[in-house]
Amino acid sequence: MEWSACLDEYEKLVIRMTTPRVVIDNAVSSKATVVKVDSARKHRILLEAVQVLTDLNLSIKKAYISSDGRWFMDVFHVTDLNGNKLTDESVINYIEQSLGTIHPGKTTGSNGLTALELTGTDRIGLLSEVFAVLADLQCSVVDAKVWTHNGRIASLMYVKDCNSGSPIEDTQHIDRIEARLRNVLKGDNDIRSAKTMVSMAITHTERRLHQVMFADRDYERKPILQPGGDSPVVTVQNWVERGYSVVNVQCKDRTKLLFDVVCTLTDMEYIVFHATINTAGDRAYLEFYIRHTDGTPISSEPERQRVIQCLQAAVERRASEGVRLELCTPDRQGLLADVTRTFRENGLNVTRAEISTAGDMALNVFYVTDAVGNAADPKLIESVRQKIGVSNLKVKELPPLIYHQEAEREDQTAGVAGTVLLSLGSLVKKNLYHLGLIRSYS
Repeated sequence: MEWSACLDEYEKLVIRMTTPRVVIDNAVSSKATVVKVDSARKHRILLEAVQVLTDLNLSIKKAYISSDGRWFMDVFHVTDLNGNKLTDESVINYIEQSLGTIHPGKTTGSNGLTALELTGTDRIGLLSEVFAVLADLQCSVVDAKVWTHNGRIASLMYVKDCNSGSPIEDTQHIDRIEARLRNVLKGDNDIRSAKTMVSMAITHTERRLHQVMFADRDYERKPILQPGGDSPVVTVQNWVERGYSVVNVQCKDRTKLLFDVVCTLTDMEYIVFHATINTAGDRAYLEFYIRHTDGTPISSEPERQRVIQCLQAAVERRASEGVRLELCTPDRQGLLADVTRTFRENGLNVTRAEISTAGDMALNVFYVTDAVGNAADPKLIESVRQKIGVSNLKVKELPPLIYHQEAEREDQTAGVAGTVLLSLGSLVKKNLYHLGLIRSYS
């Protein structure tokens, strides 16, 4: 670390004390890379640390979080999505650099793009209508994420002007975009809750989507379909002697699970003082010792029930049902409108979407079900692939029901689960590519 000549010894000491110390060790565990972070305890610092790891699509197999007075220690056991330890030096260096320069609460710019934030009542074909409006208004979608939960939809889209390639800054154009999108989101019966917002900068995309759905109170709404037997189980009890509220979450393990739970606790203004995270097979067990930011535990039954509801929603929002379809094709104006229109015309509903571009290529992921939320007919999926392009649109995951049926016939450490993970192996390098740390991820 280089010091400015104007810093006195006291300032240097303060910097040393407040800068997180990061150690990445591949020797401690035979199954995972161990990432240790020691730092002064600050509100949101745990969320920031977890965010660094999950943004690289790393799996957190175990974690231990503990605070002693004003000091905080996090230990994460992580692997890539194939279940392997981290050996890529570019990944390790990025983790060390990012965790060592955490600044809780910072916002990120939109990289010269205009951010569109959408909230409304979900319905089949809604995404198709949204993309059609944007295409008609000469907006090119560069990056986007779409979540649905309990009949609600939230999306954050980054767009630019199709003709100039510049961010959209004209006030009248922005007003037209907001008005037309609001009309689409309203539909016939969502006059009050449909919302649109345009900005030039935004916080972390997935953190913002959690905030949007939390503000929309999706956790209070009844699911359109009855949840299956694999719904998250959340319990909250008070440890009176120590002044903590103890939160336990048990659910199916998945990537970014810890981020989703910690993000929601943070947004609800709780501080995690201690936590233990364990995974076994496809199950995850998370335990948190929390207090309010004012140092008090949960104090009423309504508040306890609200925490349970919110954490269940946090787990469910990203646990999209349906077939995962990956679209890789040269990008063009109106591509998303055409693809989602084909889904709609064939009775497919998009439950979650991740839109991205790399150069002149569109790299999109869609999770689709049939019109009522059941697993889509494989013949229908194949018909859609024929219309969009078999080589461009590929099926990457089986529906959850089929997946579990197949998994029961295989050993827990192999079979379908391993096949699914192998198909996702390039995602870490893809994230590094978008961060500008490597030139390609092929």
